[in-house]
This record gives sequence, C-alpha cells and structure tokens, in this order.
Amino acid sequence: MEATKKHRNLTPFRLIRGVACLLVFVSTAFVFLVYCAPSAFLSRFVTIHYRRKVTSFIFSIWLSMWPFLFEKINGTKVVFSGDAVPAEERVLLIANHRTEVDWMYLWNLALRKGFLGSMKYILKSSLMKLPIFGWGFHILEFISVDRKWEVDEPVMRQMLSTFKDPRDSLWLALFPEGTDFTEKKCIASQKFAAEVGLPVLKNVLLPKSRGFCVCLEVLQGSLDAVYDVTIAYKHQRPTFLDNVFGVDPAEVHMHIKRISIDDIPASDSEAASWLMNTFQHKDDLLSEFRTHGHFPKERREAEISTLRCLINITIVVSLTAIFTYLTLFSSIWFKIYVSLACAFLTVVTYFDLRPLPIVDSLNCMFSYKKM
Repeated sequence: MEATKKHRNLTPFRLIRGVACLLVFVSTAFVFLVYCAPSAFLSRFVTIHYRRKVTSFIFSIWLSMWPFLFEKINGTKVVFSGDAVPAEERVLLIANHRTEVDWMYLWNLALRKGFLGSMKYILKSSLMKLPIFGWGFHILEFISVDRKWEVDEPVMRQMLSTFKDPRDSLWLALFPEGTDFTEKKCIASQKFAAEVGLPVLKNVLLPKSRGFCVCLEVLQGSLDAVYDVTIAYKHQRPTFLDNVFGVDPAEVHMHIKRISIDDIPASDSEAASWLMNTFQHKDDLLSEFRTHGHFPKERREAEISTLRCLINITIVVSLTAIFTYLTLFSSIWFKIYVSLACAFLTVVTYFDLRPLPIVDSLNCMFSYKKM
C-alpha cells in the first residue's frame, strides 16, 4: 500500500499560493490562446512548417511556467537516470502512466533539451473538452483518441502523416497502457494476462501495441529514436491538485533508455513483442525503485534556468495584463474580437478542424509536374 499522508502539509500559505498560481495559469492561457491561437490556426493555410516553428516558440514561453512551478516554487526534486538524451533528435517517447500528471513532468525533460514547444501527446478525447486547455491541446496538435480502435486508427494515421517532415522538431509522447495505474486496474490487467498467457506485471499495466505500431509505421524514415521513459514518485503518486498546492511529490524520478529506431522490429508482431519486453523491464525497474528508492545509473542534468523562466513569466504576465486592459477598458472592438475568437476556437476544437496548407499543396503539385 502506498502512503496516504502528503509529503508536505497543506498550510494556508500553500493554499493561497496554489490558488494564485492556478489563477495565473488559467488567465494567461486564456489570453494567449485568444490572442495568438486564431492566427496560428489560420497560418496553416499557408504552410505547416513555419506555423509550427512560430507556435512552438510562442507557447513554449507559456509552458515553461509549469516546470518552474514544480521545481522552483514547489521544490520538487527531479532525478534523471539511464541514457543521456542527445540534441536535435526526432523521437517517439513511450512512458508508463503512474498518475494523471505524468505527461506534465515530461515537460521538465523537454525544457532542458529545448523541445518544450515540440512536445505532442496522444491523449484521450475527453481532455480535448476541457475549458480553455482543450483549445490549447488542439492548437499544439495533440492527437485525441476515443480508445476504440476502429475510430482511432484513421484519426491517428491522418494526424501522424502530418508529422513526417524532418524539418519539424518532434517529441511524440505515447502512454501504451492507455490509462493511469491503479491497484484495481492492475488486478484486472494481471487477471487478463494470466488467462491469455502474457507476463503478469506488478507495477505497470499490459501495454496496448496497436497505437505504438501505427506510430512506427507512419513515421517510418522520419524518426531517429525511441525514448523509453520510466517514471516513479517519492513519496507517493501526485494528483493535479497536489502539484498546484505543492504538497506532493517529494521527488520525481525518470529513467531514460534511448533505442535507435533501426533497432526496433519492423513487423507489427515483432514490435508488439518488443513493447511487451520493454514493459517487463519497466516493471523490474519499478520494483527496484520501490526497494532502493532510486533507479540505476543516476546522472546529473542541468538545472532549469531560474532567470530564463522568470523572464518568460514576466513576458507572459505583462502581455496578459496589456491585453486584459485593452479588452476590458479599450475599444469595443477588442471585446468583439475576444467573443469571436472564443467562438472560433470552440468550433475548430469541437469539430477537430485542421486546414490543409495551400503553399505546401502547391509546392507538391509543381514538384509532381516537374517529375
């Protein structure tokens, strides 16, 4: 059984600070999306590549506030182990799913490597319906799935096909378990594994291989490596509100294994077996973590820059203040624009609209004619 007492007490100071941080995150996200996202969306009509570069730059400034909250404000220690991550690689990142906030801690690694704005996630479609943040997930081109393969496969293939350009930076994160880990889900997973003759795992759920295989197939020739990331927490698995109020976790441990894409089997059946073996190894790593309190081969990574994060926060808060003032106290046209932008983002997110780029299409057409 895991501990139920939080690592830090929820003091009045932490409560007030957490509410203030949450208000800052929500308000700045709203302003950035309303004033930046529509133009970023419409720029897809011109070219996807340069639209992604601009979007990555703008929203990485906002996203950097989360690692700053975790490490500098909450004081959570992030410990890395395993292989060093090289620079400038396009990768598929697979991770175990311990809790609802695993995906957010991957930003701590991405920020250190300069890929914060290039992170893409495959996530359940219900998250796309979150107020405000669902707009952001759409603009950042996260892939939503319903966990019904006949529905998800064509959506994944279409979206993944737009990520094949080697000029685009890409860290695509996939959680093959499909859901976060709980004792109840683990028991059900173990029962199923015993019935069909698969390995009985104690610390992870059985991985689902079809999404993994489609990623490899569609992105074939455009990926450099697969990063196998195993995540563990000390002293217990945190919730989203634990992160907001800074009461948990004490430490986040990430073990990274880099596998060259050439070393991943090509056929679906062999890739599925490889994925199962990888999760068996994750299970062993997590058992070792529970025994020793750390993963093997710990290594130092550079600290995130406090100065750089403070500059980013200053930029974000200042722009938010300026646009909020213009919206509330300036011309009525700003109010009209914000209303229209909210309606626009709601529609494009709900209907998952992603226009084809005209310039890219014309370039492809002329290239074809010259052949």
